[in-house]
Amino acid sequence: MMIWRIHLYVLVAFVQVFVISALTNSVDQSGLQALRNIWTNVPPNWVGADPCGNRWDGISCTNNRVVSITLASINLNGQLSGDIARLSELQILDLSYNKGMTGPLPSGIGDMQKLTRLILVGCGFSGPIPPSIGSLQNLIDLSLNSNNFIGEIPPSIGGLSNLYWLDLADNRLSGTIPVSNGTRPGLDMLVNTKHFHFGKNQLSGEIPSQLFNSNLTLIHLLLENNQLTGNIPSTLGRVRTLEVVRLDRNSLSGSVPGNINNLTSVQELFLANNRLTGPLPDLTGMNLLNYVDMSNNSFDATDSPPWFSSLQSLTSLIMDNTQIQGQLPMSMFSHFQLQTVLLGNPICNEGGTESYCTIPRQSNSSYSTPPQNCTPLPCTSDRTSSPTCTCAYPYTGTLFFRAPSFSNFGNSTIFASLEQQLMATFRSHSLPADSVSVSNPTKNMDDYLVLSLQIFPSGQDYFNHTGISGIGFMLSNQTFKPPPGFGPFFFIGNSYAYFAGLNARSRKSVSTGVIIGAVVGGAVLFLLLLLAGVYAFRQKRRAETANKKSDPFASWDPNTNSGGVPQLKGARSFSFEELKKSTNNFSETNDVGSGGYGKVYRGTLSNGQLVAVKRAQQGSTQGGLEFKTEIELLSRVHHKNVVSLVGFCFEHGEQMLVYEYIANGTLKDSLSGTSMFYLFEFLISSISLPDHNKGYKLSTIVAGRTGIRLDWMRRLRIALGAAKGLQYLHDLANPPIIHRDIKSTNILLDERLTAKVADFGLSKLMGESERGHVTTQVKGTMGYLDPEYYMTNQLTEKSDVYSFGVLLFELLTARNPIEKGKYIVREVKIAMDTSKDMYNLQGILDPIVASSMSSKSVEQFVDLAFRCVQESGASRPTMSEVVKEIENIMELAGLNPNTESATTSASYEEASKGFNHPYSNEGLFAYSANYSPSKVEPK
Repeated sequence: MMIWRIHLYVLVAFVQVFVISALTNSVDQSGLQALRNIWTNVPPNWVGADPCGNRWDGISCTNNRVVSITLASINLNGQLSGDIARLSELQILDLSYNKGMTGPLPSGIGDMQKLTRLILVGCGFSGPIPPSIGSLQNLIDLSLNSNNFIGEIPPSIGGLSNLYWLDLADNRLSGTIPVSNGTRPGLDMLVNTKHFHFGKNQLSGEIPSQLFNSNLTLIHLLLENNQLTGNIPSTLGRVRTLEVVRLDRNSLSGSVPGNINNLTSVQELFLANNRLTGPLPDLTGMNLLNYVDMSNNSFDATDSPPWFSSLQSLTSLIMDNTQIQGQLPMSMFSHFQLQTVLLGNPICNEGGTESYCTIPRQSNSSYSTPPQNCTPLPCTSDRTSSPTCTCAYPYTGTLFFRAPSFSNFGNSTIFASLEQQLMATFRSHSLPADSVSVSNPTKNMDDYLVLSLQIFPSGQDYFNHTGISGIGFMLSNQTFKPPPGFGPFFFIGNSYAYFAGLNARSRKSVSTGVIIGAVVGGAVLFLLLLLAGVYAFRQKRRAETANKKSDPFASWDPNTNSGGVPQLKGARSFSFEELKKSTNNFSETNDVGSGGYGKVYRGTLSNGQLVAVKRAQQGSTQGGLEFKTEIELLSRVHHKNVVSLVGFCFEHGEQMLVYEYIANGTLKDSLSGTSMFYLFEFLISSISLPDHNKGYKLSTIVAGRTGIRLDWMRRLRIALGAAKGLQYLHDLANPPIIHRDIKSTNILLDERLTAKVADFGLSKLMGESERGHVTTQVKGTMGYLDPEYYMTNQLTEKSDVYSFGVLLFELLTARNPIEKGKYIVREVKIAMDTSKDMYNLQGILDPIVASSMSSKSVEQFVDLAFRCVQESGASRPTMSEVVKEIENIMELAGLNPNTESATTSASYEEASKGFNHPYSNEGLFAYSANYSPSKVEPK
């Protein structure tokens, strides 16, 4: 009995260790769950909350972190959302051969710093390639070929120093080939890259001579079928590692560089279908050449050059319409394997009937892999007989060889060697392939060799998802190396038919003995697991009890509002699905901003209300208690000068806040463009204007620069609105709220330019027990931080007053609080002379403020700003006093403080594209630095 108990304890401990070790990292788990929510046709075992422990098909993990996603040819549908960036340990992403994967690549993909292979071959992705890909410093393989990408090749790719394989072929890329210029990287910097595959795009302009240098280690240069013009640069001759060069089907002109025969390692050379002129290039010394095609150019008429017969490795010499005349040397005919085509040349136009003048190129063959010493069986319509004469569901697709060295497709030995090499690769990687069949070799219009490929399963009549993923990945990441002569290739796989349910019930029956054995064994295992489960359940209950003490959401049921539901006033709880639908699956087109917290999306609720959904990224989320406290605080803040909270979401590991959508961005956005080059433009453009028109010209320039002209009167109204919002938090909210992060990016402007205080991520409540201050860790934003709060750790309402004072200086100067190491408060203080008009500050004030007709109001505004930034909090005014003072300043300027702005922002030729959205700045969920003394700017 004692031994049985020992064994039981050991088993329970083992089960516990196994369960714990199987738990997927929570960040990775939430990222995969988010992707699963927007993808269809995912593998059937993508269930539960433990991708690593449950061994989701296509997912590989190390130490409970997701390191690989390989999901080829499973008919996957959806978009690659920004959620992929949550998988920070991901090294391999291969979604090849899924045409249903569409839409743009998220810019956040550049955050996946561990990524080594990004392979998206044969999908339906579109839009420009995001420049952020240039941040993936560990990337070795970048294969984006056979999609619908548009735009230019991002120059940032030139910064990928570890890149080995670069394939952007068969898209709709345009523009020139980027090279470095001292301020940006370019493809000439990719000295470790072996493959430039850019064929079948719309690239234009000249091939930059700077692209090639002796440091490059390229072996494949494929630029065929683009719109390139100009000469072939002579620098090409410096890249002596090249083995395949395809420049055909462009509009290249001029002579072929004389040093091209420096490329002694080149085996395939394609220069056909250009506008090349001058002498036929001399290829003497290029002794490894197998295939040469210079057809359809305008070379000078010439006799057959000596290298025609001196290159002993030649198997194909294609020289249609290249002005060859005279007689071919007899030595050429000693090369029994050489196929020569000279159609359209004088040498044939003179009545020649030789084979090279009359026999067309052989471009196809009826070859198909024969049975392996067996008789093929009749199979049902949904299965195919394999070379080993078994009926099965093959994985099918097409192999494209971009530069084959042979033209004769009737030689079965060539294709037999390809089949053998394929099977050898499958076996060396332990992939479940029984046999392969290739058929219908054809040369297409691009001079690619095209082959149909079937791969048959071993051990059963179908592949599982793991088998398809493994085979697809082997072909997409170029693990398979074809035999010599086939050259570079790519594969386009078809969706695996078996996964669509074809004859899914044709699995082998299980014998009765096996069933009985499985039942008995299962019963024993069930009893053992039941005992282990009881023990684990008791341990889990203890852990849950402890968690509920610290997590107010632990017992909260959003459907019944039971448990620790937040006490909300006027805000509601949204489901993840509601917000996902309102933002179009959190699409990039709805992305209106981002920051350290995550991203913000524009959304439309089912009732038509426009909202901003702020979605925290994993790693920047708060604890449950902090999140609950924050939404409770926001839900009871209701004032026209404070941004309203519509609701929140706390599901699937997500923390999202839903705000009212503010149309005109942040105060920072509207101030940032008003002074840039403004004075110079004003002086130049107003020279010829009458004096009475100069003010009009000035306002026109400013409005054109920012879309919204913030004249002095509007700045006063914005200051008053922000002050009233802050006064409400201090004096009327119950309990009072200290904002703790007042700055121009947290003051938003609605369609009537009404100022609204936003972002309560750092806010603190003033409880009844606190006597005038809260002792707390120092947090805030550089340049706005109250030095007294920093020195004492005692936060008061006067800390907000200090930050508001800095905001007033921003309104006056349109400058950042700290700019080029200079603190704006100190700079104004140094320049200030109270004995002169406008305190002698015209040189530091924003030109719009300096041109104000009410200089006295500007002076009083400066006085107020300095009172707000006094060293001692006791010397600063309260926000209610600030409000009264701004109202007095407005009256002095002839403005009624009790009326709203009469004009909406729509009348200012609003250029909404010109500024970032208000929520794009560090807001709720924002990272806040803990400042050291060296970070506090002296006054």
